[in-house]
Amino acid sequence: MLAEVPATTQDLLARLVDEYALVACVSGRPGADARRIVGVSGIRYVGNHGLELHPEAETASARVQAFRRKLAERWTVENKHLSLSIHFRNAGDEDEARAALERVAEAATAFGLDPRWGRKVLEIRPPLEAHKGTAVTTLLSSVGALRALYAGDDTTDLDAFRALHEAELNTAIAVAVDSAEAPSELLATADVVVNGPAELAEHLERLSPPERA
Repeated sequence: MLAEVPATTQDLLARLVDEYALVACVSGRPGADARRIVGVSGIRYVGNHGLELHPEAETASARVQAFRRKLAERWTVENKHLSLSIHFRNAGDEDEARAALERVAEAATAFGLDPRWGRKVLEIRPPLEAHKGTAVTTLLSSVGALRALYAGDDTTDLDAFRALHEAELNTAIAVAVDSAEAPSELLATADVVVNGPAELAEHLERLSPPERA
């Protein structure tokens, strides 16, 4: 999937970095890719749904790569080293593709891996206790945070929402970014729902200091 961060949002994030103890990007992409796309220094980038923080992830990736080599050629696999993503957003028949990927998920489980579904994607991960929730817990602890806000738009962000609410902070705000594909459970779990990235940026603007002349 193509993604880009508008220059105005980059400027906003840079101001937030200067104002707060921690600004982080927890992504399903590799952390290096997230850093390149967001393009703002000072942000803490954690990729592969938090796997990059797990001490055993590199060793476990060998099994992920072994499973990748077993996949049929029909699938276009996004190889993220620690995990795999198989997207079916552009499939001619999404229901048929999903049914076929259900069999891939079953094979991954039998191979000792952890398949998880996202928006139009099947993720194949090593069987480690590592996800966006564990990443959020680690990041919050690293700065001794008492207040935090987390925004997300996918099923994988539910783990982060749960971790945020279980962190016993003075203030914890989970923001769901709504869209045509937003999971209903994410919207139901959120403290705040915004209508797309532009509205999220408007809310973040209220948290940032004014731009200096």
